Amino acid sequence: MLFVEYPKCTTCKKAKKWLEDHKAEFDDRDIKLQNPTAEELKAWHQNSGLPLKRFFNTSGMLYKSMQLKEKLPDMSEEDQIRLLATDGMLVKRPILVKEDQVLVGFKEAEWEKML
Repeated sequence: MLFVEYPKCTTCKKAKKWLEDHKAEFDDRDIKLQNPTAEELKAWHQNSGLPLKRFFNTSGMLYKSMQLKEKLPDMSEEDQIRLLATDGMLVKRPILVKEDQVLVGFKEAEWEKML
């Protein structure tokens, strides 16, 4: 499994501790140091079954400063994916990737099913 996180994020810390407590094996990736590529984001979006908007960190300062709430509805999915790939701080986290399953955000019940 791949665990994509921002180490300073309290939700990410909670999710990582949960994974460790459940003895899950995972590769850890700092989203700020190694931003997901457009190709990864496209695959994760397809495998998650979620609307693309769920991949945006809507509470983040960068999202707000770029006024993306107003801009996203007029952008194509391709443009949104390219935008997400420009900066890890735009991407909602944590993300848990296991083969063809992807979870965005931390909800224990969903994570429990994936393990």
